[in-house]
Amino acid sequence: MQLFYHPELDTNTTQVTFSKEESKHIIKVLRKKPGDILDITNGRGKFFKAEITDENSNKCTVQVVSKETKDPLPYTLHMAVAPTKLNDRYEWFLEKATEIGVTEITPIICERSERTKINRERFEKIIHSAAKQSLKAYFPTINQATDLNGFLKQNTTSNVGKYIAHCMETAKDDLSKVVAGQNHLIILIGPEGDFSESEIAQALKQNYTAVSLGNSRLRTETAALVAVHTANLILDHR
Repeated sequence: MQLFYHPELDTNTTQVTFSKEESKHIIKVLRKKPGDILDITNGRGKFFKAEITDENSNKCTVQVVSKETKDPLPYTLHMAVAPTKLNDRYEWFLEKATEIGVTEITPIICERSERTKINRERFEKIIHSAAKQSLKAYFPTINQATDLNGFLKQNTTSNVGKYIAHCMETAKDDLSKVVAGQNHLIILIGPEGDFSESEIAQALKQNYTAVSLGNSRLRTETAALVAVHTANLILDHR
């Protein structure tokens, strides 16, 4: 199954036209013809089957023939992860986290961050590609980068399990044990130099719980992926 993406599709849609770029891929690269059926998602929980009615490589048009609603993940997971110095490592995290299961990602800028700017459009394309490849009906949201202080002030909802993973030798809970009873989670992962003491104190003051991801010292992107996998392994099989 090859999955295509069209954000404008919804329950009431009967016909849509793909962008020039996607149309060229469908008609010129994949050599699809009128009458061929495409599997499409809107990234918001719905799968569609649609028949090609116009093979124009600049504006391929399809007619919806069936639709199906998929259940979302039985939990929400918001990963707030500092951008890595090498951009490809962060992109690897975005790809793999999307494949495993995550609902929202925010790049956070910390005191020790070596990268402070991101290309959100590129990140979004990586997420969409990974979501299509892994046949996801729900695409994760990638937010604009924000500083840690602003992020902590914006995310104060009381019914969310909030966790910060850091490397300091202080009391920490095992993430795999504390997430079991949660339906909504936010997990903070710092930069290569880790969170500063003041940042950790600030997060704890905002009711975040310090957690451990195991005995090994992990790179930012590895720690983030371990957190995503831990949450998925426990919460998607309850």
